[in-house]
Amino acid sequence: IWGRCHHRLSVAPVATHGRLLAMKTATVVLALAFGVASGLDNGLGRTPPMGWRSWNLYGADVNQTLIEGIMEGMVSKARLVDGVPTSLCDLGYCDVGLDDNWQECGSYGPDEWTYHNELGAPVVNNEVFPDFIAMTNKAHELGLTSGWYGNNCICSDSCGDRDDNKEESGVACYQGDVNALYQFGFDAVKLDGCGAQRDLDLWADLINATGKAIMIENCHWGETVPTEDWCPWNFYRTSGDVRASYESILSNLATVTEFAEAGLSKPGCWAYPDMLEVGCQHGPGGASDPGLTMEETRTHFGAWSIVSSPLTLSHDVNNDTVMDQIWDYIANPEAIAVNQAWAGHSGSPFSTSGAIQVRSFKDADGKAQTVKTADSQYLYKPMKEDGSQIAVLLMNQMDSDSQDLTVNFSDIPGLSCTTCAVRCIWGRKDLGTYTDSFTFESVNAHDAAFLMISSAEQA
Repeated sequence: IWGRCHHRLSVAPVATHGRLLAMKTATVVLALAFGVASGLDNGLGRTPPMGWRSWNLYGADVNQTLIEGIMEGMVSKARLVDGVPTSLCDLGYCDVGLDDNWQECGSYGPDEWTYHNELGAPVVNNEVFPDFIAMTNKAHELGLTSGWYGNNCICSDSCGDRDDNKEESGVACYQGDVNALYQFGFDAVKLDGCGAQRDLDLWADLINATGKAIMIENCHWGETVPTEDWCPWNFYRTSGDVRASYESILSNLATVTEFAEAGLSKPGCWAYPDMLEVGCQHGPGGASDPGLTMEETRTHFGAWSIVSSPLTLSHDVNNDTVMDQIWDYIANPEAIAVNQAWAGHSGSPFSTSGAIQVRSFKDADGKAQTVKTADSQYLYKPMKEDGSQIAVLLMNQMDSDSQDLTVNFSDIPGLSCTTCAVRCIWGRKDLGTYTDSFTFESVNAHDAAFLMISSAEQA
């Protein structure tokens, strides 16, 4: 398939394990704004965020040494792009985020909170994360940002309440977590949906009141979503947890479509079908994580790119075998450019064809799920507002047969040309000028052709 389309990329004290510190006389004073936070307006996430987070490969098996090693891997220039030594951070992947299991689970205070002390301070497990400040300092010294994780799933806490109504929520643990977020020097936070701290307005108010711009991820699995004028976070999950299987990839991908079509995935408020599973075979999902073939890896990365999803890696960036296998895709500057572009629409499907089948797979909890797919699916994303350049992804969703995939230029929404120049993004190679349509021959099962369609006059 790629023979004619190939190009190789040469504040307040916080509670820690063993010492629950009093906070009454040493709190960071935050000016709480109790009005509804319509948006962050923090200047972050103007393009889809890029970085790394631990869960999809490592799950709960994390520690400070691991995270700091990942940081070093993110700035390593051991590989080339166009003959130039290039790091993942050089390409834009500059945030390294910790996920769950930094906390010391227990029973604290009269309310028996599970990882907050009686004053609301988070209790850190010093045996696995002995010095968060040193860890975030290391990130900053390397030119990276550092992400934390809240409203944890492991030993999820009842501190606060489960309503999204701020007036009914207790503030102590929100305040304690934001104090810690600020004091430890983190630059981003993933807010999960497992515990009682689900008030994203309150989170945003408290975080904004620190005066530091902090990237906020809403990880409520599609249960708390934006409206036209309300989005107090920078990106938001539209789905449950993705797994390293083709069926799970297709299922999660489908969840962003309604938000793209409604104009609710946009700068500062991006729809997110979860982290990338590239290179993450045998992650925490067990049998639900069989791993992706190279064809499926291309489809996965191309699909996340063309729908403007945040690009969050989760593989072992220090594993040379894995990095060599996936480097040409995650380091493809043209694919990344598609992801980062904004011309008024975040990217969505525009065509399906062929037989419909119902695929079965197991989700992150081991529960049986299904997703309906056609033999082929085409996605698009405008690159220029005048319609003179549009990226398309032609997906062969058949299980065993290769397909010749033809795209009619008149079917691509907004495309202004009928005689168009076609470029292969994967191969970074011009394929020629065509009138009315283009056929990419012999696209393998589960693979995808990633193309840039441009007006021939501007090519």
